[in-house]
Amino acid sequence: MTNAYARAGVDIEAGDRAVELMKASVAKSRRPEVLGGLGGFAGFFDASAFKTMEHPVLVSSTDGVGTKVAIAQALDKHDTIGYDLIGMLVDDLVVTGAEPLFVTDYIATGKVVPERIAAIVGGIADACVEAGCSLVGGETAEHPGLLGPDEYDVAGATTGVVERSKILGPQRVQPGDVVVAMASSGLHSNGYSLVRHVLLQEAGWTLDRHVDELGRALGEELLEPTKVYAKDVLALIDAVEVHALSHITGGGLAANLARVIPDGATALLQRNTWTPPAIFQLVQSVGNLEQADVDATLNMGVGMVAVLPETSVDGAIALLGERGVDSWVLGEIVEGGSGAELR
Repeated sequence: MTNAYARAGVDIEAGDRAVELMKASVAKSRRPEVLGGLGGFAGFFDASAFKTMEHPVLVSSTDGVGTKVAIAQALDKHDTIGYDLIGMLVDDLVVTGAEPLFVTDYIATGKVVPERIAAIVGGIADACVEAGCSLVGGETAEHPGLLGPDEYDVAGATTGVVERSKILGPQRVQPGDVVVAMASSGLHSNGYSLVRHVLLQEAGWTLDRHVDELGRALGEELLEPTKVYAKDVLALIDAVEVHALSHITGGGLAANLARVIPDGATALLQRNTWTPPAIFQLVQSVGNLEQADVDATLNMGVGMVAVLPETSVDGAIALLGERGVDSWVLGEIVEGGSGAELR
């Protein structure tokens, strides 16, 4: 049976070797609530600690890395793409005020190369450590004929918990609140279909091309890992009053922030408060793109946004600075209208 499956293109032994190679990486992310180890049909997480909470609410999020995996595959560098996955997962979850607890991943590939799978999972586990959550399990699926031997896709899901009375969101936001931006580490994991089309296909640039404006090769810039904000955001929530948070991903700054602005209020954001990093200006100029197009696709240098009362602003910016997160006042919440407007 095994030989027949191998003739069909599926190597079970390679999958087993990949699991052995990734075990040490996964163990690094282990929280004390995790029960058992790799190899079972499901992961276990001890929820008894929730008994000390008045009204615990579970929060979940699922996402993938998107076409950024094409850059990792082209450069044959696979140990950072996990940061992109975890950034997309836990930072969508943490904006509710929830603490991320655990993650499961899913890797589909045309051919299981144990060292490559271990590198991907190693990056996921390292990012879990940075986020304070555990990688409790996952799945590696070999899909010969559907994906090329060097092709893969990565997705996952995460679960967290928050006290119901502490859930953040539009119900807390009010006119007079201030919008504080947190800098991104680059493109993060959104807009790569546009970026690849503009720079690699239309302009014909290669990933090893040195770009003076970037100070490094194009491929290095495009593979820059997503900033994982989870611990910084949780520290911010503990230190000052925060009303809402928005993770700036696909759709851009205004569209994502609008999701946490209540009806009857508008977030007025000021462009002159920051200068988008070089990669964003490069994509726009090389592609001759309208401002509205890049605003609606890329994060433009803002990866996370907090909405908080004016009395919290100084403390928030100071705390974020101490944690190495650049931040600044981006705008304010005003009465009337709806959504967010970038001026």
